[in-house]
Amino acid sequence: MNTTNGLEPWQIAWLAQIEAYALQHAGEAASIDEFRDFVTRHADAARRELDYGHLTGGVWLVSADGRRVLLTHHRKLERWLQLGGHADGDTDLARVALREAEEESGLSDLAVEPAIFDLDRHWIPERREVPGHWHYDVRFVVRCRGSEAFTVSEESLDLAWRDIRAMLDDPACDESMRRMAGKWLARHAA
Repeated sequence: MNTTNGLEPWQIAWLAQIEAYALQHAGEAASIDEFRDFVTRHADAARRELDYGHLTGGVWLVSADGRRVLLTHHRKLERWLQLGGHADGDTDLARVALREAEEESGLSDLAVEPAIFDLDRHWIPERREVPGHWHYDVRFVVRCRGSEAFTVSEESLDLAWRDIRAMLDDPACDESMRRMAGKWLARHAA
């Protein structure tokens, strides 16, 4: 991909990460194109003040044995989802994912993988004074290397370790969660 003058260094870094992801996930071309376009057009994509939408750091937080993932029963959306949250201006999205994992789980011995694990654009409905907008969720694998005894933060109704293999066939499981479970299992089948 050719970059043009006028892009900020962090936009170039985002595009490089997206291109590396694209090489591994050619079947997700439409989603990848949405992310490419968004980060190219918006140097402020990591700021939640961008009303149309903004980048978020998503977390696929796996147990040390790699068989379970920590999910949140999201307080606002009232669904079981991956951890994660707003970048709040931080352009290093892997760092955002690690920070969110620590804040939302209370776990401390965590390690983030620097490569993008999954991309997911999803609509966030209007809530009070915040209009509806898109989350461009850039998801990273975070590994738990120590105690798995989590603490439920105020952002969650609950947290739970879930068997990744069981998520594949669970119709109640969010589609993007099943996609990530499939990616994880395919990656570790080799």
